[in-house]
Amino acid sequence: MTDKGLVERDDTRRPQIYRARYSQDRTQKQMLTDLIERAYGGSVKALVMHAVGTRKPSSEDLDAIEKLLDRCDGGRKREKKGGR
Repeated sequence: MTDKGLVERDDTRRPQIYRARYSQDRTQKQMLTDLIERAYGGSVKALVMHAVGTRKPSSEDLDAIEKLLDRCDGGRKREKKGGR
């Protein structure tokens, strides 16, 4: 992991201390970017469709997704379907 630049090693102390080089958020974003490119050919739509189709999202998940979509598309209102 040190060779890949994911962790830093403090050689001045014994035992050696390893620390994450980047924040969890930054690491997750980078890993997701790599996954989208490698597994989904760069298609965010394909990733989302596969993720949502794999497991039924909860009402809370759907509400959070809807809020995110509203922020992404400039606040355009979407018609709610299926009684939501």
